[in-house]
Amino acid sequence: MVSEDIERLISLLAKLPGLGPRSARRATLALIKRKETLLIPLSKAMATAGEAIRTCSVCGNMDTRDPCKLCNDPRRDDKLICVVEDVADLWALERTASFRGRYHVLGGTLSALDGVGPEDLNIPKLITRASDEKITEVILATNATVDGQTTAHYIADRLAGANVTISGLAHGVPVGGELDYLDDGTLSAALKARRPV
Repeated sequence: MVSEDIERLISLLAKLPGLGPRSARRATLALIKRKETLLIPLSKAMATAGEAIRTCSVCGNMDTRDPCKLCNDPRRDDKLICVVEDVADLWALERTASFRGRYHVLGGTLSALDGVGPEDLNIPKLITRASDEKITEVILATNATVDGQTTAHYIADRLAGANVTISGLAHGVPVGGELDYLDDGTLSAALKARRPV
């Protein structure tokens, strides 16, 4: 029905998160219809990004320079390290503009089922960074999943001898949330994490 090149574009787009085969076909058609204003500039931008983007040797963020922009920013608080699972989590926290410390990207979570152990993640570098005397707090911002919490507990155990405060993100009722629509786990976590008003 379509040429091999177009079919290849569809199949590559279908591998992106949130795009299935039908969405990939629609996206491909939109790109082809707007070849001069969208397809060609997008392909050039992707080629440039593919060559320029690298992993930060300090924190694990993705950037066009190493160390990354966040690690080079002198306005950030060197005493705080926020540990996240993935670059997407770092970007989500940065969107809030509420954290002004440093980051550390693990590159995933511990998972016995998937065969991911501590040596497969960026944990040894975190332990080294946290042992620096200027670090006062390590915030474990892993996801509230079994693997995320297992990873947080493992890191907390490894940092037990370090002279740092270890904290985690609060879990519970989201701002604007209605109790009736929340799942049981979220409500339980909110009750356990309650604080004085």
